[in-house]
Amino acid sequence: MPESYGPGSPPVLVRSKVALELAAELIGTQGWPFLRAHVDLRQQDFDQTGFGIFGSGSPDGIDQVAAGQSGLAMINPSAVLSMAYRGTGPYSEPLPLRTIAVIPSFDQIVLGVMEGTGLTSFDDIREQKYPLRVSLRGPAGNSVPLVANEICKAHGFTLDDIVSWGGEVSYFRRLPGARLVDIEKGEADAVFDEAVQQWVDPGAAMGMRFLPVEDEAMAKLELLGLRRGPVLKSDFPNLAADFQSVDFSGFPIFTSADVPDEQVAAICAALVARKGNIPWEGVGPLPLERMCIDHREGPLDVPLHPAAEAFWRAQGFLG
Repeated sequence: MPESYGPGSPPVLVRSKVALELAAELIGTQGWPFLRAHVDLRQQDFDQTGFGIFGSGSPDGIDQVAAGQSGLAMINPSAVLSMAYRGTGPYSEPLPLRTIAVIPSFDQIVLGVMEGTGLTSFDDIREQKYPLRVSLRGPAGNSVPLVANEICKAHGFTLDDIVSWGGEVSYFRRLPGARLVDIEKGEADAVFDEAVQQWVDPGAAMGMRFLPVEDEAMAKLELLGLRRGPVLKSDFPNLAADFQSVDFSGFPIFTSADVPDEQVAAICAALVARKGNIPWEGVGPLPLERMCIDHREGPLDVPLHPAAEAFWRAQGFLG
């Protein structure tokens, strides 16, 4: 234990540690409803600025960092950060963002429709102006509907168009596997979501078709900063065949390009110190050696902050 954490610690440290330890315990308590951590670190109690840590994985963290309201945030998938960096998709101009590290998380986002709709492609939806009843993960501004809408746009229509054709686009907090019951009840025709390991195989078993992203549309999406995400029958035995969708991998930890080097280096050092305390989808401590390079589970399309690159290089993780 560091000396400053022992008896006689400064009151400000004691109070901060009480708040942080309580928060860590509460978010791990079953039934506690408030799980999104937004931490505000300040030098003095009445300061108006400090260093904010935006602990959610939603796109509003990008806005917070770009506006200087937070020093660090996270997002899933990497593709949303890529669009913000490039100024594509929902972002009208490039934002000065830099990556610190990417927590590995392999996934795709897919659209599954019931066979009874007769739909076999995104083009069918557009050409028939099909009034599809779509179940999406909400809220509306979150990453799933954001990426889903870009996929639709690449095929010539939007989620709003579906509503205008008499369909429904409904947003839920429940994970996709838990929403398959809505399909069974006839309350929706389709699920558009990530977390494919949870729901693609049971969805296929109950009569879902999964619509492939066409090559022409995929080329448009790649220009935005998205990647191909093949979904393989070898991973999902109930699938009729492999199909192409869009990658939803990676959980970047990112900052602004103008955050001072010493602060970024301190964040990297904190990740090293706490790597065994931070949960991720794999087993054991955070795999930091894989979190600063581009790979399938951790797409790294937004450059590392120079101080992060220097830190990881000094650790021997970069060539």
